[in-house]
Amino acid sequence: MEEDYLHLGIFSDWVAFARQQHPLYPIAEPGAETQDLLCKTLGFTRLPETPISVRVDETWEWDGVAGEIVSWWVGYGPRTQAYVLKPVGVKEPLPGVVALHDHGGFKYYGKNKIADGPVDLSDVLALHREAYGNRAFANALAKEGFIVLVHDTFLWGSRRFPLEEMPERIRGLANLEMKTSGEVDGSYADILEYNLASGHHEHLVEKYCNLLGTTLAGVVSYEDRIATNYLLSRPDVLTEKVACIGLSGGGNRSALLLATHERIQAAVIVGLMSTYPGLLDHNVASHTWMFFPNGWSRLGDWPDIAASRAPLPLLVQYDLDDDLFTVEGMHAADERIASHYQKAGASSNYVGLFYPGPHKFDLEMQTAAFSWLKDRL
Repeated sequence: MEEDYLHLGIFSDWVAFARQQHPLYPIAEPGAETQDLLCKTLGFTRLPETPISVRVDETWEWDGVAGEIVSWWVGYGPRTQAYVLKPVGVKEPLPGVVALHDHGGFKYYGKNKIADGPVDLSDVLALHREAYGNRAFANALAKEGFIVLVHDTFLWGSRRFPLEEMPERIRGLANLEMKTSGEVDGSYADILEYNLASGHHEHLVEKYCNLLGTTLAGVVSYEDRIATNYLLSRPDVLTEKVACIGLSGGGNRSALLLATHERIQAAVIVGLMSTYPGLLDHNVASHTWMFFPNGWSRLGDWPDIAASRAPLPLLVQYDLDDDLFTVEGMHAADERIASHYQKAGASSNYVGLFYPGPHKFDLEMQTAAFSWLKDRL
């Protein structure tokens, strides 16, 4: 009996037919072969991943954190802006963490969503930061004894497309949605308009990625590796102790960065883990293209990416009431990752933690993640 899919309707039989065409979501075992297959799928993995023309643009100290605004060029588009955060007064080298901002349907800002810089944006970002326990978690992580790098990636913040360069049709859709929502004259109407437009624009960008032989996941991950290489170049970083962490789209990026950068030694993925079958008919529409690198479903499943460098330490935090995933999909992912680590002879190096509540990285989860990173780094 064919399964009926709400979002596919009269095309529900398409799923079974696709399975006849080729295997879907086969087990991709950890190791170099899976990493190579992933890199070929992503694209943007063939050139040196070195930040160009790096400079420190500003420094500041606030609330126990010493900060730098650093910028570089990745080879195309505008310069990337980043924050480097570390405890005030510490002279010796420290473990490094690449903190990866989320997607959140909020592309006007990138790094500022999870990090405080020299300009106070707390009022603008208050609603968004509720998912983070109402704080900039990157600053809190730095105060725990890490050097934390937070950078804007492709499509966000300093790396975003200007609104006026988006097609008129996309700007029109955003304007219509604003009128429907009644937010046209709100305090942050320009930010809302940009975020609405950029949601539609992402579909266009993925088309361009396809034409250019890559994927959105590939371009974002490429820029994340360049940022990681900048962090590794700093004399104040213990280069053998570097990890990555992120919620949601940041968790997506964390999985890809762990899989594609040989010098990442541990990763925390928050609120971005499910098997692909667990998404069918439930959560495909609500996710970014970064979650669906074109062609990967014929080679493996999403948890296989996260586990591709087993036995390296991996922490995945799941939100049981997350409306972006099914509980079944999350548990199936947890079991699949645990199986990979068991086969690698390192069951204890994978930790999957389940929390009640919605899509979030709250203070309880942050405390657990920071403690886990301290133990591993």
